Amino acid sequence: MSADAGQADGIHVTAAGRRREVTWEDPGASAALALELSGLDYLRGIAAGRIPAPPVAALLGLGIVGVEPGRVTFSLEVGEHLYNPIGSVHGGVFCTLLDSAMACAVHSTLSLGQAYTTLELKVNLVKALTVATPSVVATGQVISSGRRVATASGQITGPDGTLYAHATTTCLVIDTRKAAGNGNGP
Repeated sequence: MSADAGQADGIHVTAAGRRREVTWEDPGASAALALELSGLDYLRGIAAGRIPAPPVAALLGLGIVGVEPGRVTFSLEVGEHLYNPIGSVHGGVFCTLLDSAMACAVHSTLSLGQAYTTLELKVNLVKALTVATPSVVATGQVISSGRRVATASGQITGPDGTLYAHATTTCLVIDTRKAAGNGNGP
C-alpha cells in the first residue's frame, strides 16, 4: 500500500504507521441540554443526531442505536485503535461501552431536573474481541430504580449473538434543582 493509499472512517494508513483523526463538538452545549430535557428526550436527541454526542463517542466509535424507557443500546465499530498490547480490544473499552449503555439506561428513566453518576461498576469479560468481529452492541437495562439509587445490567454481544462481556452498575440519582440551590451541582 502506498504512503497515502488508505483512508476510511478517520483512520489513515501511511508507511510510518496508522493514524486516527477525531473531531467533536463543544461538549458544554450538549451537557447544558441535559438539564433542560428528560433523560429519555435527551438520549433520543443524541440518537437522532439533533444533539451532538459526547466527545468520548467520537473518540471510541460509539453510537446510540436504540433508546426506550429503561433500556439503551450502543454500537461499537471494532478497530485496531482499540487494541491492548496483546492484540485484542482493551478491557477499558469494554468497561466504557458497558458503563455508557447501563448508565444511559438509568438516564432514560429520569425526569427533567434529575441527573445521575455511576457509583459502582462490575464487568465480566468473557471472550476476547478483535477486528474479526467488525461491530458489537452493548445493551443496558434498568433492574431497579429508586428515588436516590438505580441499578442496571448490561451485555456486549456480536452480530451472531456471541456474548463478549456482561456487567452490573449502581448509579446515584441527583435532583439537580435541589443541588443548584445549595451550590453542589451535579
